[in-house]
Amino acid sequence: MAKPLDKLGVLKVKNYVLAGLLVLAIFGGWLFSQYWYYMPGIISSIVSPVAEFREVEWKSGPEQTDNRTDKPNILVILVDDLGFNDITFYGGGIAGGSVPTPNIDSIARDGMHFTNGYTGNGTCAPSRAALLTGRFATRVGFEFTPMGSPLFAELTGGDGYIAENAEDYPEMDQLGLPQEESTLAEQLSERGYHSVALGKWHLGEAEGMRPNDQGFDEFLGFLPGAALFMEEDDDNVVNSKQEFDPIDKFLWANLSFAVQHNNGERFTPDSHMTDYLSRQAVKVIEHNRNRPFFLYLSYNAPHTPLQSEKADYHALAHIENHVERTYAGMLRGLDRGIGQVLNALESNNISDNTMVIFVSDNGGAGYVGLPNLNKPYRGWKITLFEGGIRTPYFIRWPNTIPAGTSYDSAVGHVDIFTTALSAAGARLPEDRVIDGLDLLEYALQEPQSPMQRPLFWRTGGYKAVTQDGWKLQLQEQNNKTWLYNLNEDPTEQNNLSELNPEQLKTMTTLLYELDGQMAEPLWPTLIEAPIAIDFTIDKIPDTEHETIIWSN
Repeated sequence: MAKPLDKLGVLKVKNYVLAGLLVLAIFGGWLFSQYWYYMPGIISSIVSPVAEFREVEWKSGPEQTDNRTDKPNILVILVDDLGFNDITFYGGGIAGGSVPTPNIDSIARDGMHFTNGYTGNGTCAPSRAALLTGRFATRVGFEFTPMGSPLFAELTGGDGYIAENAEDYPEMDQLGLPQEESTLAEQLSERGYHSVALGKWHLGEAEGMRPNDQGFDEFLGFLPGAALFMEEDDDNVVNSKQEFDPIDKFLWANLSFAVQHNNGERFTPDSHMTDYLSRQAVKVIEHNRNRPFFLYLSYNAPHTPLQSEKADYHALAHIENHVERTYAGMLRGLDRGIGQVLNALESNNISDNTMVIFVSDNGGAGYVGLPNLNKPYRGWKITLFEGGIRTPYFIRWPNTIPAGTSYDSAVGHVDIFTTALSAAGARLPEDRVIDGLDLLEYALQEPQSPMQRPLFWRTGGYKAVTQDGWKLQLQEQNNKTWLYNLNEDPTEQNNLSELNPEQLKTMTTLLYELDGQMAEPLWPTLIEAPIAIDFTIDKIPDTEHETIIWSN
């Protein structure tokens, strides 16, 4: 029989226990300090677990068509973080143009190319708000891209993190497009359109902000701003992790490979996300070929995390750089998927009466680490330089738009709303300011009529406006201005702020006139940090280099 512990023995046991607890606390604290950014993903997987793959049953339209021509189908293809130089239409392309994008290029070749196309913002979510409402994102108050959580902002913002704003920062699901805003889907529904959203949403996760609450009859995709393209350890995936990028670090730790149908539970797709969304878009077209539909196909490619299907990666063996090869593989898959969607329009005999619009949400990202994504333009995603807000902008509508045409005035995401409604014979809302114009009203005239309205962008104290070929960027934090004559200097090499004070005054007056019309941000900024204009984040020199101050 064991002897009972004396007082000294009990004291020793207590000390051992306390020492063990102290060691565990220290080790736990160290683990948390190293891996705390995994917490949002862990919590999400517990609160909303991901189920196994399931087939989606799409609602079907009538079995026969009435041969209508007054209501064209509307297909908006929105890609994510596509660089201006990623496609081959302009004579360039990723990897020196060695990765053709024939299907994307065909939308421009068979329709109209807008040579001066602009996004709604330099980042993802405000651009989507502008596209779907026809209003400058800042007029809506949707000024900043939702950060996910203050933890994410702290990890990515570095010294620019604004801790005091985190205290009253709304919950992630509350960061989105207010329900009182009227979307393109809501407007088209009044004309009898069936509306489907596929892919990335990024306009709010709370009730009232989801696609089904914003006019879409059906939704299949993911509500946050990003998702994995495949499971990281899938046998058919090639991954490229950007070790120099804190955003990438956070994404790999927290994203899920998952979609949801309408407001149902999340489940796993059965293939690479890009291929999955493309195949589902084909099914949507097949189910709706006999009624007018609006399909908002919002791919997450080529946004990080970089994940290529292995077959696409192996097909590009001539590209030596692993990052570039993975990225190019994603573009190859994207172009193939868009080709499948275009072929579905043809095989269902509705191509001629379908307006296809192709744009990106913003320019290529500097955090990818590839230097030529936006060539020949300066700047990256986040900035309001041309590289951050220029987008390929194509519209194909065989019944109406002559193939191979172009239009040179500055056009923006806001114009998609108005152009689509006009094509559908729908009236614009009269209870709010709509910033978009009907592009075809100007572009199809003979001779073409130029647009002389301004386009405006704002993210905190960093603001920009363009009109009649002039562009002003203004940074209030340090009274920095960049004035460019884009007609003569489209790549923004020669700052005319000091050389042309009269034009600077004119553009500054215009900028602040528009600025005064905008709403207060719907939520505060958590980051105010410098962003290099001319360098990817892995190649920022130690010497002086030009920056903008990003507020988000």
